[in-house]
Amino acid sequence: MEEFYDLVDRAVDTAFEENKFYFKAYDYLLTNKIKRKQITEFIESSTAVSLGNLVDDLDGYIKGGKKNEFLREAYGHLGKPRARKIRDYIYSILKDAWTYELFKRPGRKKRTK
Repeated sequence: MEEFYDLVDRAVDTAFEENKFYFKAYDYLLTNKIKRKQITEFIESSTAVSLGNLVDDLDGYIKGGKKNEFLREAYGHLGKPRARKIRDYIYSILKDAWTYELFKRPGRKKRTK
């Protein structure tokens, strides 16, 4: 699971530095058969919380306004279209983790007839 944290960090760095969005969290979790307990730990981890804060910051920068001046200073070099793309990408990583956690919930799977 440590590898997942590294991949997420590297994906965020690559998004900011190279404007590339390769990592698909859901596909990785499914392929490596990550347990529900592990993904729940990730969702509650400081890494996921900081990703959520980053999404909020980028959202504030995109919306603009007087109270978000320091965000304009921090993320102004990106430009709003690129910031929007990065925000959506980071949010998709979190969303994939939440979706996978729901997929792995205990209980019988429904059969198709």
